[in-house]
Amino acid sequence: MFQELAAWGKTSMGWFFGLKLHLVVNDQSELLDCCLTSGNTDGRKPVRNLL
Repeated sequence: MFQELAAWGKTSMGWFFGLKLHLVVNDQSELLDCCLTSGNTDGRKPVRNLL
């Protein structure tokens, strides 16, 4: 299922193969929204859809 979405990505810690989990929580630590993106997706890209 996730094999098609996984991809090589780079962080400040180095290279990885996988997915990124993006979460939006409020000040009471309640989950408001989430999404998965491929490893090579810019972390700023899903922000508009999440908010």
